[in-house]
Amino acid sequence: MSRRNARKNPTRPQRPAVSADTPCPCGLTATYGACCGRFHAGPTTAPTAELLMRSRYSAFVVRDEAYLLRTWAPETRPGEVDFDRSLRWTGLEIRDTTDGTAFHQDGTVTFVARYTHGGAPGSLHERSRFRRHEGAWVYVDGEFLDGA
Repeated sequence: MSRRNARKNPTRPQRPAVSADTPCPCGLTATYGACCGRFHAGPTTAPTAELLMRSRYSAFVVRDEAYLLRTWAPETRPGEVDFDRSLRWTGLEIRDTTDGTAFHQDGTVTFVARYTHGGAPGSLHERSRFRRHEGAWVYVDGEFLDGA
């Protein structure tokens, strides 16, 4: 590979160093490949709203736009995902889940996602709504909550 081709593309966000054998960013004890990576790679889908939430968080960490769009409800899905190069996701804490199992059509997951932005720490506290669409869980929308 030439030196020119080895340069980072300035228009594309640099992906964090996550591989199939590294710990999963979602916080569960499995490796990325055995946990969220299997959903990102497809064709397996997350069996619960909580696992979909975790896999979507991990997709933000690894900047997997295709997965995020694929798991977004059609009526609220944006045209693209704008990844902020100066934002780095650093941890996920699930605070509460309501419904969202194999026996439900809807569910909510309340979580805190921690990050650094330009080196400063921050957090996003949200209650996300999920529903089944064509048999698979999808993210519908979320309500931002105060306090993390």
